[in-house]
Amino acid sequence: MAAISASAVKELRERTGAGMMDCKHALAETKGDMEKAIDYLREKGIAKAAKKASRSAKDGRVFCYIHTNAKIASMVELNCETDFVAKTDEFQKLGHELAMQVAASAPLFVSSEEVPEDVVEREKEIYRQQALEEGKPANIVDRIAEGKVQKYFETSCLLDQAYIRDGDKKINDLIIEHIAKLGENIKVGRIARFAIGE
Repeated sequence: MAAISASAVKELRERTGAGMMDCKHALAETKGDMEKAIDYLREKGIAKAAKKASRSAKDGRVFCYIHTNAKIASMVELNCETDFVAKTDEFQKLGHELAMQVAASAPLFVSSEEVPEDVVEREKEIYRQQALEEGKPANIVDRIAEGKVQKYFETSCLLDQAYIRDGDKKINDLIIEHIAKLGENIKVGRIARFAIGE
């Protein structure tokens, strides 16, 4: 097994926020390959985050963002398990990023589970009618409608939206990364967005 240098461990730690021993273990498992070690830590982090998802998140903070023109503002209630984590720089940064996301992308709901069933059915019916009017075969109209409902969630639900700073990452992925880094369950409680004239 190749010796893992302290500088490689340091670099991996800076890039991922993972603990020193976790970084050393990841580099050992991937024979010193930095990119594979990052993927390894992400996979482990997602597994850890899944275990933490059932834990109660009753602490946290409310974050506000006001755009420079003072015409758009947003608020996000971000919950975690302890006041200790709520005070960390990582948690504070995440809250600020989420407030900016809400201001920029105007989600209507936190998650797809929040979307009322009648809204989902209304959207499906609109997409079915559009597909039929475009002359699509009747046997694939429902599949087309389902696909478009998923697109609706990706624009209307915060957790399903693409992160404004990295289009390849969804907001839910960003939160999972922070759960893995901070070691606590993190959930978005509520969101609000205000815009002059809307």
